Amino acid sequence: MTTENDPRPIALSSAALADIAARGAVEVPTYDRSRVRPGIVHFGVGGFHRAHQAVVIDDLLARGETDWGILGVGTMPGDARMRDALLAQDGLYTLVRKHPDGSLDARVVGGIVDYLFAPDDPEKVIETLAAPEVRIVSLTITEGGYNFDQVTGEFDLTDRAVAADLVPGAVPATVFGLVVEALARRRERGIAPFTVMSCDNIQGNGDKARTVFSAFAAAKNAELGEWVAQHVAFPNSMVDRITPVTTDDDRRLVAERFGIEDAWPVVAEPFFQWALEDDFPAGRPPYDQAGVQLVDDVEPYELMKLRLLNASHQGIAYFGYLSGYRYAHEATGDPAIATFVRAYMDLEATPTLQAVPGIDLDDYKSTLIERFANPAIRDTLARLCAESSDRIPKWLLPVVRERLAEGGDIRRSAAIVASWARYAEAVDEQGEPIEVVDNAADELVAIARTQRESPTVFIENERFFGELAQDERFRSAYLAALESLFEKGALETVRDLARLDG
Repeated sequence: MTTENDPRPIALSSAALADIAARGAVEVPTYDRSRVRPGIVHFGVGGFHRAHQAVVIDDLLARGETDWGILGVGTMPGDARMRDALLAQDGLYTLVRKHPDGSLDARVVGGIVDYLFAPDDPEKVIETLAAPEVRIVSLTITEGGYNFDQVTGEFDLTDRAVAADLVPGAVPATVFGLVVEALARRRERGIAPFTVMSCDNIQGNGDKARTVFSAFAAAKNAELGEWVAQHVAFPNSMVDRITPVTTDDDRRLVAERFGIEDAWPVVAEPFFQWALEDDFPAGRPPYDQAGVQLVDDVEPYELMKLRLLNASHQGIAYFGYLSGYRYAHEATGDPAIATFVRAYMDLEATPTLQAVPGIDLDDYKSTLIERFANPAIRDTLARLCAESSDRIPKWLLPVVRERLAEGGDIRRSAAIVASWARYAEAVDEQGEPIEVVDNAADELVAIARTQRESPTVFIENERFFGELAQDERFRSAYLAALESLFEKGALETVRDLARLDG
């Protein structure tokens, strides 16, 4: 907290840590960061990685595990902003945890020791990855970053950026090109492969990473593809911490409340969970000493998180936005929406789950509602509505398919899909425009705007829905919800849904 004698915030850097610590408001790294060596290269340094995996590494560095620092890599044009922010601050940033009672705590995190923006120097990125000191390459490249068909699961070799990377002699630009080229060099030099650790919200994220990276490698060289599939470890994982997009208000909060000038702080909820398969032939940090659950099989934890937390977020998002809410806590505070989402969890998602060791599912679901309702987080519904075409097929539609196969109820799941279709019209119930943020936005909006004349046209898009439009039970439930959204609006529709079986 700034003091009366010196109210000015301190610009964050390694040299400023002692002065920040002296003010007593923020925990700072006390280990010698100059001794830290990067044993992990991470692609996709955003808010979530910095609120989650990088915090674990910071905790372990404080225990003396100096071989496991993180070197961040960005490949997308927008990543240049992260490069500029982190390099100016020696990789440091502030993490603020916002508790439901309004209290805050903050720490400066030092787990990221360097950052490379791949377009600046792809060769440097490749050689960094090829160095024997790098033993883990981790990923938070978003659900859509794995470039696979939503229905078939196959890697899309026709993607423009992928195809460009596969041209003989091309300088790699994608995460696939950079990682596979580094693996090829390690193979040629007799250096053991690193482990590729996916931390994205995809069921079987490690298995999926193996599929897509092996497919890319095979497209370059069949023998290389077989070697990647057989010799590179791809552990599955489940990661969980709600991390909203950083805003200017967050920057002001860090400056005014904690006395730090930080170009890109991170805010997050207190809750933290990470379940990780213990498959690291090249070695790993002692993750279990920093709260990570090392497990033989992560699938029960994955399904729990994807189908309860992530899919429920979609249940809140579109109904909430169309009902006039703009934040997750506002939407969850509406009794009808909260009741609807909990019923989805209990009656549709939970029957598709496995037993989860060490987890009381009823308690977990109650905690989820409390987390969604945390007013301090101010998680925007716009964030939850973004990139729906990458999320709904991976998080919600597997629930639909399993419930249909078992003869179970799918009315709430179908209604969530209908709410997405209505949102995708890009106009709210007051006639105001909605900015639909999605890689497939042009296609989806054009389709959605014809659905009042052709009500099933949205779910007839086999790219996202496969055969579901042909299932009478799903089609009927979907059409009932969509008709209600058109005639009654989102709030009355969700109130009716909340009264199902009531």
